[in-house]
Amino acid sequence: MARIEERLMEMLEPAVAALDFELWGVEFVRAGKHSTLRVYIDHADGVGVDDCAQVSYQVSAILDVEDPINTEYFLEVSSPGMERPFFAAQQFADYVGEIAAVELTMAQQGKRKFKGEIAAVDGNQITFVVDGEAFTVAHSTIKKAHLVPQFN
Repeated sequence: MARIEERLMEMLEPAVAALDFELWGVEFVRAGKHSTLRVYIDHADGVGVDDCAQVSYQVSAILDVEDPINTEYFLEVSSPGMERPFFAAQQFADYVGEIAAVELTMAQQGKRKFKGEIAAVDGNQITFVVDGEAFTVAHSTIKKAHLVPQFN
């Protein structure tokens, strides 16, 4: 996670928690005047449009006061959805047995992008089963990852 995103997580987490939601992650996509700050919230009972609006109102107030981003941007607040992005190693633990699409910062054992079953999480180490083989990576080497929904 980039430094600005870490700072935003620390800044926004207490306000999101006070509204009884989990701050799942923060993503800042730089694109000049069209940059986007995505704030993902989660709740055991799900997340609706009114929930996103409520959190957006609180987050906007904090961002207006703290002003951590020195460029124009759009704020989006949403649930992580079915293709849930992963931001922390421990988030993978709740999805052991599920399939994730992963992109690494650099290739390891000939793999940079892969899909695999989440097999285990041990601290910062995440083990996937890729093509029938166990493949363990440090969370810090993951550029991005998300859940791949399985429909039966």
